[in-house]
Amino acid sequence: MQPVDLLIIVVYLAAVIAAGAWFGKRQNSTNRYFFGGRNVPWWAVSASIVATETSTITFISVPGIVYAKNGNYTFLQLVFGYLLGRVVISFLFMPSYFRGSLVTVYELLQDRFGARVKALAASLFVCMRTIADAIRLLLTAIVVSSVVRAFHGGIGTERAITEGILAIGVIMIVFTVIGGIEAVVWVEVAELAIYITGAIGAAVVLTHAIPGGIHGAITIGQAAQKFRVFDFSLTLTKSYVFWSGLIGGCFLTMSTHGTDQSIVQRYMCTDTPRKGALALLSSGVVILIQFTAFLSIGVLLFAFYRPDQTGYMRSDQVFPDFITQHLPSGLSGLVVAGILAAAMKPSLNAIASAVVADLYAPVVRGRDDRHYLRVSRIVTVLAGVAMIGVALLMQHQQRTALDAALSVASLVNGPILGAFLLSAARRGGPVSALVGMSCGIAAVAYVWLGTPVAWPWYTVVGSLTTFATGAIAYRVARN
Repeated sequence: MQPVDLLIIVVYLAAVIAAGAWFGKRQNSTNRYFFGGRNVPWWAVSASIVATETSTITFISVPGIVYAKNGNYTFLQLVFGYLLGRVVISFLFMPSYFRGSLVTVYELLQDRFGARVKALAASLFVCMRTIADAIRLLLTAIVVSSVVRAFHGGIGTERAITEGILAIGVIMIVFTVIGGIEAVVWVEVAELAIYITGAIGAAVVLTHAIPGGIHGAITIGQAAQKFRVFDFSLTLTKSYVFWSGLIGGCFLTMSTHGTDQSIVQRYMCTDTPRKGALALLSSGVVILIQFTAFLSIGVLLFAFYRPDQTGYMRSDQVFPDFITQHLPSGLSGLVVAGILAAAMKPSLNAIASAVVADLYAPVVRGRDDRHYLRVSRIVTVLAGVAMIGVALLMQHQQRTALDAALSVASLVNGPILGAFLLSAARRGGPVSALVGMSCGIAAVAYVWLGTPVAWPWYTVVGSLTTFATGAIAYRVARN
């Protein structure tokens, strides 16, 4: 990397903060702060969903899936489940998001089960999102450490990652506190364009650097069996097989995109269920194309580095190494800037909305909107500090960031999804919902800690256990 790359990164970060300041001028109410006045175009919401789903973790970890030893395209089976889950959400959940004046999706649970269930679901969301976004922050800091060491060879990797976590975390907090959800969505639109440009540029450079170009990469990939897409093995212990991908991916998406405030909040930035569904379904098409493209970059990285001959580096580090060491000046800085931007639009705003609307306002009642807006900003800061702390604690974890993030999401979102299914089926009351969620959490914890079952099944286990035990408890109570 050259000084011009560092300049591009600094300018982009300054532009991100400036965007937050510009949108911040309009953040005079909680409606504006959390929903952008509910008049954000559906296509911008769609791009925001894509950018959220293809953030730093995707950009770095997905190419590493194919690059890794015995890696291939079987990850796409999970994406097919993502598409199915979007269709279910559009018909089953989307209309309910626009009934009344919801602030968070968890208020739907209060209508059926009462305040305690709503508070439990919101608390689980806050914990899960804090950990998942901390993993994103850590992965971004790995990229930053490569940049720092490119310009300052004397600094150690661990110190560079730590300083990266702190620096990115502070900018992330400032940007979100000032700009609200509007700034987050519109920066994500710009970020998506940068991602696409950077990915295409990296693929072009890789193609020219590989002997034989695309044909040479395909030949090497075929020899290493990198192009396998389907695995119909009947097993619960492999993450990327057809049934775990289709079923587990569907349930995971129903939970992350149907009951997770950080995504549902984006639908509610539009003004009708139709526009929300259009944003969600169109994002699925783009997601399929993008995941395929990122996996293809993994093949190119394999053909470029030839780890089967020279030895494998950690899969999360291979693309950052190529970006900082081999991309031409200018393009390298642009790609890194996009990756950094991904870490600065986490779920802080959604966490603040859940804490204030679902946990704080029911206790501290009768205050004016300015008070709740002020508390929302304080919560945003505290959530950002918590993410920084978790990222520092997880700095030495050995799992890939993608597996870690998706596992965390699967553990918590399953019981929440089960509660929403109970509500939709009208098969529970407050006590039965709490019983079901408690059993769901216990079942997922057991599967996670006591069995070799792969993480795509965690959401299935959690949601179905919650639904089944909640329905049984409801029937027993009625009898």
